[in-house]
Amino acid sequence: MTAIKKDICFVIHSLQAGGMERVMSELLNYFTASNKYNVHLVLYGIKRDVFYEISNDIIIHRPSFEFDNSKRLLSTIKTNFFLRKTIQKINPVAALSFGERWNNMVLLALLGTKVPLYVSDRSQPDKSLGKLHDAMRKFLYPKAKGIVAQTEKALAIYKKMYAHHNFKVIGNPIRPIPAQQIARENYILMVGRYIKSKQQDVLIEIFSKLHASDWKLILVGYDHLKQSNQKEWEALAQRLNVADRVVFAGKQSEVEKYYLSSKIFAFSSASEGFPNVVGEAMSAELPVVSFDCIAGPSDLISDGESGFLIPMSDQQLFVEKLQLLINDSSLREAMGKKSKELIQKFELNYICSEFESFMVSSTED
Repeated sequence: MTAIKKDICFVIHSLQAGGMERVMSELLNYFTASNKYNVHLVLYGIKRDVFYEISNDIIIHRPSFEFDNSKRLLSTIKTNFFLRKTIQKINPVAALSFGERWNNMVLLALLGTKVPLYVSDRSQPDKSLGKLHDAMRKFLYPKAKGIVAQTEKALAIYKKMYAHHNFKVIGNPIRPIPAQQIARENYILMVGRYIKSKQQDVLIEIFSKLHASDWKLILVGYDHLKQSNQKEWEALAQRLNVADRVVFAGKQSEVEKYYLSSKIFAFSSASEGFPNVVGEAMSAELPVVSFDCIAGPSDLISDGESGFLIPMSDQQLFVEKLQLLINDSSLREAMGKKSKELIQKFELNYICSEFESFMVSSTED
């Protein structure tokens, strides 16, 4: 006798290229592959195309109208009605929403319904979204069925912020990067959108101070949030006389070749929820040098074993640790092997099963 599948719902504003979006796509594929659920994706933001590969069996729900920024209030109201009507019609055993202020919208849309909604912020946990959204979060988050924190630091912060009892720490699933016969080059790699909080400009300044004339800095990413930083950062590299050794690689759907052809991963971000790219670099056996920002790198990197955690804004120490790795191939190799070992605790199926247990089991209790 064939078991009746349960309806489960995933709600996100975008599946464009990005860490949050990648995790959502992996969860979608995991739940679909389990063959226990009818998997619904509610994709409701301004851009509704899908960058990541997801199963054809996923049922996608999009608004029939475009989000008109010139009529933002009206579009927001229409989106709220769409969310409420669509998710109630699905009537899922559980729903999961990703994304700070976007979670506010979904929680508001489902206010007063019986939909068991789980939410997870995917950025720096103590980041203010402004007085209005912060007040909304304080009011709305306790009404969620459960809250997923990405790190122990995030959990401690959330417990002070929200009057809620049902928290769960679940890190991000890290895709294994299989070894391939690709020669590693003298590349320092960073992967991240070209936005100010990622601080690629700071990394370019750090790179310019290295004694490494035969090394290149590879920046995989793209202009995002209408910040248009690439031209400014290209000009910075020119002023610092490293333009011929700083490569803006753009958006890449297959970033594995960059991980596997590089020797060091550098991460200059000023704020994070959980940096997937650091985990992926570790999976590819790369030592990582990263600023110790709130709240992700310290949950991944073992300082002095798999890489180095640098106090925020200490550019000189960042330079010194990168230079140490550049000069010492044995240290790079040892730290890379340790990275590969430590990252196993974020194996994809295990992390996805943690989400399933939290969402479905706690809903059935």
